Amino acid sequence: MKKIFLRMTFIAFVIFLFVGCNDTMGEPDNSLTDVKTLIEPMDQNEIVLLPTASASVYFEWEHADMDGGPALYQIAFDKVDGDFSNPLYMAYSGNNGLNNNITLSHKQLNKIVGMTGVGPSAKGTIKWTVFSSKGLRSIKSAKENQLIITRLAGFGEEDIPVDLFVTGEASEGGTDLAKAHQMKAISTGEFEVYTKLKAGEPFYFVSATSGTSKRFSIEEGLVKKEGSSTVATDGVYRITLDFNTGASTTTLITRVAFYFSPEGKILFDIPYKGYGVYQTTATVTFKQEGWGRDERYKFRMFVKENGGAGEEKEFEWGTLNQTDSRPTATSPASYYYIKLMNPTQWDNKWKLMGDFDGNPGIYTIYLQADKPYTHSITKP
Repeated sequence: MKKIFLRMTFIAFVIFLFVGCNDTMGEPDNSLTDVKTLIEPMDQNEIVLLPTASASVYFEWEHADMDGGPALYQIAFDKVDGDFSNPLYMAYSGNNGLNNNITLSHKQLNKIVGMTGVGPSAKGTIKWTVFSSKGLRSIKSAKENQLIITRLAGFGEEDIPVDLFVTGEASEGGTDLAKAHQMKAISTGEFEVYTKLKAGEPFYFVSATSGTSKRFSIEEGLVKKEGSSTVATDGVYRITLDFNTGASTTTLITRVAFYFSPEGKILFDIPYKGYGVYQTTATVTFKQEGWGRDERYKFRMFVKENGGAGEEKEFEWGTLNQTDSRPTATSPASYYYIKLMNPTQWDNKWKLMGDFDGNPGIYTIYLQADKPYTHSITKP
């Protein structure tokens, strides 16, 4: 009888726990409320978008009143006459949705306003609000603030080139269009190139190397139709053009080098060879550790922004596809793909093949239009 009583008590306890943990499963979660106040930008705030990469707008709202844990937040944008059932754009706030704020770039806002049909340089109005959520339940704030935004002076679809090339007296190929340096298409209307330029000589951009071609130049961070441009210093430059926003950047590359993670330092520089290729021949001796030979490496790049007028900054080319194994002769090409990021000692590294321990290798970095950015290490 005692055993039966204990068994019934245990079953009742389990049922109590199950019901207690699921008492909101079929009922509304009254602990979740909507956001009551949108702090900034205020309603009817006017914003003139700027083409600089650092230009942004800060959005903030009051936290929703919650019991039993924090809410997650998503900011949402819609047309003035929309009801947010199908927003133009949504994004989680900072800290994976936990923060009651988010910063959006002018470039992002330019795209959002463009979704309403407002053209380049024109003024349009959108509205924003915030959704708070917990589990599968989501509530839209009753508050909605309108923003009056002047779009960036980008180019219309008919003027955005599919291809783009660097040419002119300052360029690597001179005025010979057959030798013009092709830029990499990052996305629709966005181009990038690593190329060498001569100081004081003109260079410009063309959409084709034969037949009818459109010509462009850059001036004070903006893309212009026709014209030509110059740089103040001989050197290799990273140039970007964004026809969607009309913005451009010119960055002087001062140094590219091989970084050996086990020793936490640069072992040798890799000079520019031409048309987006860096190459040198060097010997690396792996570092002996208690567990074996350490061969981890990546690359460092030093730059001066604003056409070379800025302070020198350091970045690294690390692995695009995370890997922690040595390559073999049959490793896929993607093993060597590279990505630009902030420098660390151990993250985003590759491993050298054992054949290169104390033996010379040809180290090549390819920053070219016709392939993913990548590198190779081969025997001389």
